[in-house]
Amino acid sequence: MSAQGSGKVWFVTGSSSGFGRSIVEEVIERGERVVATARDPGTLEDLVARAPDRVLAVRLDVTKPEHVRESVTAALKRFGAIDVLVNNAGYSVLGAVEETSDAELRAVFEPLFFGAVEMTRAVLPHLRERRTGIIVQVSSLTGLVGYPGAGAYSAAKHALEGISEALAKEVAPFGVKVLLVEPGMFRTKLLDTGFRSMPELPAYAESMGPTRAWVAQSAGTQPGDPVKAAKAIVDAVAAGAPTLRLFLGPDAPAPIREKLTQVTEDLNRTERIALSTGF
Repeated sequence: MSAQGSGKVWFVTGSSSGFGRSIVEEVIERGERVVATARDPGTLEDLVARAPDRVLAVRLDVTKPEHVRESVTAALKRFGAIDVLVNNAGYSVLGAVEETSDAELRAVFEPLFFGAVEMTRAVLPHLRERRTGIIVQVSSLTGLVGYPGAGAYSAAKHALEGISEALAKEVAPFGVKVLLVEPGMFRTKLLDTGFRSMPELPAYAESMGPTRAWVAQSAGTQPGDPVKAAKAIVDAVAAGAPTLRLFLGPDAPAPIREKLTQVTEDLNRTERIALSTGF
């Protein structure tokens, strides 16, 4: 059964706030159809009210495989297709590696990595069959650059980046594209309601103190505009995802260049050693 509307059908995880909500709003604005998802679909009622014929609200906790399957089934039943999957659901963690328990580390991987992979695998057979589609992985600047205190979050995003690079090469023959979105700091709820702080160890006051102070001061003053980010993401999809990575935010390019410079310098210093270790 297809519903009214034209253009692409989007499926967005974590639609209740932040990037997810901004992307859904942008898709609605452009007249396309969207499956907006959240653990509590009640938070999406205003989005449905904007375009009831083009917006489907679905309950989804990406850490529950049965929710994943049911939500994809509901999307296909309502709109007959999924053209764009946006894996966005998750939260942030602040704490030094030693301050972060196994339970907290595993917990942050569940939505950011395993949930995104579960969603991707659930939608891929449909995309492969139609030989078209775009998978948007909302990663982070910390998916490429590690910062003190962001180790757990950064690890989950690095894992998402690694699997997405491989995925992009695997699905290219089917006409399916992968877009890794790497935002810097944006004015979303990631630093307040989407945020977990680990118990502090005094030994890390020096290396973690500035990070904790920055986080406390930065909530609500981040330099990035999520509405502009959503437009950039939807524009990139409309253009057919011409790049694997989409960097967003005025604070993103400089640290990325610094990281690439560091990697290049390390390679230049150690290339001779690498070449000397063959049989």
